[in-house]
Amino acid sequence: QVQLVESGGGLVQPGGSLRLSCAASGTLFSINGMGWYRQTPGKQRELVATISNLGRTNYADSVKGRFTISRDNAKNTIYLQMNSLKPEDAAVYYCNAVTSVRPFWGQGTQVTVSS
Repeated sequence: QVQLVESGGGLVQPGGSLRLSCAASGTLFSINGMGWYRQTPGKQRELVATISNLGRTNYADSVKGRFTISRDNAKNTIYLQMNSLKPEDAAVYYCNAVTSVRPFWGQGTQVTVSS
């Protein structure tokens, strides 16, 4: 089992920045990669960014150049630095961990972008 706890969401003005954190615990050796997804009401959950165990990153086109995913292996934590936020970035952001058995999800953290 893998437990994921997100933090760092909140209200920010357009053009502002936020950093999300996701702390992982449990059977960490089973994790192949981690990432961030987001979801708004009535829409499917969509990929934002992923990072593999080797540090390879992947981003949705809509966030390239603005968001950065990173990891701190010593703290078993991944981060999502979000800059130049737009109203369309507002969503519940979920942390994801992929294992050979199944994916695991955090409880989500709300990001609101509004003036």
